[in-house]
Amino acid sequence: MGDRGRQGRNDWHQRAAEFHNLAAHAHRAAAMHHGQEDHLTAHEHSKQAMEYSTKAYQYSQEARQEAESSPSETGTKGRDESARQASGASKRSKKKK
Repeated sequence: MGDRGRQGRNDWHQRAAEFHNLAAHAHRAAAMHHGQEDHLTAHEHSKQAMEYSTKAYQYSQEARQEAESSPSETGTKGRDESARQASGASKRSKKKK
């Protein structure tokens, strides 16, 4: 599995990030058109931003589900365990002094 599984999770995160960026751009365009009192165009950009935000959310959920279904050293569980081990090691080294 190795790199192949990791690549899949990165793809979900990458797609989510792309849609977040697209949504942000559409929001900026909508704000600009509202400022120019072009409300019809602004509404269309706002609608597009909402669609992009929804897609970003869906990709984020897919990334989360993928991460939960196959825990690894880079996953949250791995980080939590590493942090516990590290804190335990530092406590042991303080006792030796």
